[in-house]
Amino acid sequence: MSLRDTIAVWLDSPKFNNFILGVILFNAVLMGMETSPAIMASIGGAIHFLDTLCLAIFVVELLAKLSTQGLRFFRSGWNIFDAIIIGIALLPDSKGLSVLRGLRVLRVLRVVSIAPSLRRVVEGLLKALPGMASVFLLMGILFYIAAVMATQLYGQQFPDRFGDLAGSALTLFQVMTMEGWADGVVRPVMEIHPYAWLFFIPFIFATSFAVMNLLVGLIVNSMQEVAEADMKKFEVDQHDQLLARLDALEAKIDRLAK
Repeated sequence: MSLRDTIAVWLDSPKFNNFILGVILFNAVLMGMETSPAIMASIGGAIHFLDTLCLAIFVVELLAKLSTQGLRFFRSGWNIFDAIIIGIALLPDSKGLSVLRGLRVLRVLRVVSIAPSLRRVVEGLLKALPGMASVFLLMGILFYIAAVMATQLYGQQFPDRFGDLAGSALTLFQVMTMEGWADGVVRPVMEIHPYAWLFFIPFIFATSFAVMNLLVGLIVNSMQEVAEADMKKFEVDQHDQLLARLDALEAKIDRLAK
């Protein structure tokens, strides 16, 4: 086995992935400590050194993957994601780039690319995006209709909440989240419009229960499809490995027979 193959096997090993995961979590703790003036005043130098060391480990890991995978490195979205995160962390600490430099805390997101369970969650969310777009469009239509109706019905008596289309939409969003919707919105309106519940109750059922549950169902279904695809890929890999072992065993038997 060549050195390149040895490094590739080492990079894919569970021990190395657990090591990188530990470095990421340790680096996250360091960046949290940097927000404390008292801690930075006492051990700021050590924290900066350890932070630089963590970044160096990430760079070495990235270069090792790039050297072993070649152009295949750029075929993986997770590799590109890691490269962008590390690239942001390597930006110089200058005034013009201070905002981007502050984004180095995004290194914590590398936990997603390391942990398979988190990868499945993100992949499930991405897979659900097309269906979610349709649900958001439906919700937008419902919100627009309800906001127009609320502005026309309650705008004169409650201009602070339903005075215009934007204000009505914001108030209806509060009603949808059920944050103080009864005492803060509906009951004051019902003091003047006793039958206002005929508008708000169907709106809550249509948005909070029907549409939101449809959104959750799409996400859960997409995550299940991703999990099934991973399981199928695992079975194919196991089958290929078994065939490779059988071929090697058959070749060994043929050599012994000769």
